[in-house]
Amino acid sequence: DFDLPAGKCLAILGPSGSGKSSLAKLIVGVWAPSAGHVRIDGAEIDHWDPRQLGPHMGYLPQDVELFPGTIAENIGRFDTSNREAIIQASQAAHAYELILRLPQGFDTRLGEGGIQLSAGQAQRIGLARALYGQPKVIVLDEPNANLDAEGELALLQALHDLKAHGSTLVLITHKPSLVGSMDYLMVMREGQVELLGPREEVLARLTGSQQPPARGGSADRPAAQTPGNGVVRAGSAA
Repeated sequence: DFDLPAGKCLAILGPSGSGKSSLAKLIVGVWAPSAGHVRIDGAEIDHWDPRQLGPHMGYLPQDVELFPGTIAENIGRFDTSNREAIIQASQAAHAYELILRLPQGFDTRLGEGGIQLSAGQAQRIGLARALYGQPKVIVLDEPNANLDAEGELALLQALHDLKAHGSTLVLITHKPSLVGSMDYLMVMREGQVELLGPREEVLARLTGSQQPPARGGSADRPAAQTPGNGVVRAGSAA
């Protein structure tokens, strides 16, 4: 079992095939757990109305898919009525300048009759979409997989900002260089949690300098949590 208190950031590390992306899909409700539970603010995730929960969840999958339409439509999830929120999301993702460099900026069309973005550009637009509407819980699955040096710097700045703004964040990555602003680290292997705890403790364990935190235990969570802020809990059916 593990709890992620509201406003805290968790990085999940592990080799390919260790179950990191599967856990991400469970947290955001793309997949239903075959056993155990996933709870958001104390309620089972499948008890939430998707229309109610959706605006409060931001998800960047490992394979980013953008849809035919404008950049603004993709960021705003095809609701372009709030242009300010679309611009704000692009700024939160540090993709605003990238978008302005496109032929028609936010009105640049993708798909048939439009332009083709690079994989890195698409990933940065996908991050802006994940941050649209300032969601309470954000899950980013390998958000740096296709980024160049400029894109990775923008991602690091975005992660720092999310931490500063008190977002509840789950970051899946192969790169230890991205975990500097995280509160907790989880290491997965073969579908199991191998290590979990405060960042410095887990990093120390990975370098062999001290004993591991309790396996599968809660990540040093506070005694009391306030519903409505994005508390994530996953674990066995207890």
